[in-house]
Parts: sequence; C-alpha cells; structure tokens
Amino acid sequence: MSKLATASIKAFGPSPKADFETIEIPVSEFQSILKDSIDLYNLHVEIAKDSGIVRGKELAKMTTKAQESIKAARSPCEKLLLINAYAKQLLARIRTALKTANPTRREVIRQAITKIQLRAEAIVSHIKTLAEGKEKVSLSSPQARQYLAGMEGKPVSRRDCIRALHRAERICPVLMYGHIPGDGRATARIIAESRDLLSVSIGNGLTGT
Repeated sequence: MSKLATASIKAFGPSPKADFETIEIPVSEFQSILKDSIDLYNLHVEIAKDSGIVRGKELAKMTTKAQESIKAARSPCEKLLLINAYAKQLLARIRTALKTANPTRREVIRQAITKIQLRAEAIVSHIKTLAEGKEKVSLSSPQARQYLAGMEGKPVSRRDCIRALHRAERICPVLMYGHIPGDGRATARIIAESRDLLSVSIGNGLTGT
C-alpha cells in the first residue's frame, strides 16, 4: 500500500519499435487533447483565484500572456507544450503556497481545490438520477443552483454554478454544456442522452492499462 500511496506515473510503457519517425493522428483527436489541456490550465486558474494564491491583475496578466503565446504558436505541438508549461507554472505557485502557508491558509487552499470538483461530481450524480426513465435529460443553471443550495444549505452564486457545470462536462464527457435555445438570457445548461449518461462511471482516479 505504501508503494501505491507514493507512486507516480513515470512513463506510458515501452516505446514501440518502428522503422519510421512520424505518426499520424486525426485532427479531431489532437483538438480534443488541446481542449483537455486548456481545461486543465483553466482549472488551475480557478483554484489559484478562489484560494487567493494569485489575485486580480496578476492573474489576468498571466492568463493573457499565456493566451497570446498559444495563439502565436505555429504548430499544434508547440501549442500543446506551451499550455502544459503555463499549467505547470500555476501548479508550482499552488504547491509553493501549500508548503509555505500556515495551517489555516492551507485549509483555505485545499477547500478551493476540492470545492469545484465536489460540486461537479454532485451535479453529475444528480443529473444521472434525473435521467432514469428518460430518453434525454438536461439540467439548467437555475436548477443546478437550486440543487447545490439545497445540498450545501446556502445559496450558490451564478459564477460558481457555471464553473461547476463546466467541470461536470469535463469529468463526464457525455454531458454537453451549452445554452437553452431561444432563451434571451442565454441560460446555461448541460444535456445528455440518458442511455450514454447512465452507462458512464465517474471515478476518483486514473484507470487504464
């Protein structure tokens, strides 16, 4: 068990032997990789902001610089490397803050890290319950706010609810984030095919071979 507790991913396995130096990957698949990497960076931004590790103008400046650099990159691989590099920078700030902060401050940071994830997992569980016996299911931001408020015993801001909905889409890919068609207020929602949603298991860690 101690080995499992301290283990980290060191490689993807032995490198395949081949007589060529290039590989082909569909554009759609690489775009998905880029999107996932951007989502990961944005999650770091949310954690840094919510915990107060990086504030206001400094965070906006960092994010703007990252976005401009990524846009200016010529190749998709360069974009991916830049996204990961900026994500590592933010993660380093979070790690340093955890190491140097006093116990009370560390608890604030930990709460910021887990709050978004826990709300997203609760939303996924809730919408899966709503999907029972239906062909399609949707959950609007007002409905999600009402559910989260009942669960937490206090109101949840629209901003925090939207973050949770975005995170729910990331941890459960069959969910699609969007807006209610024809709604002048552009009310946000997540939707899914019930059959697909009910077949998905949301775990707490990495799985695979």
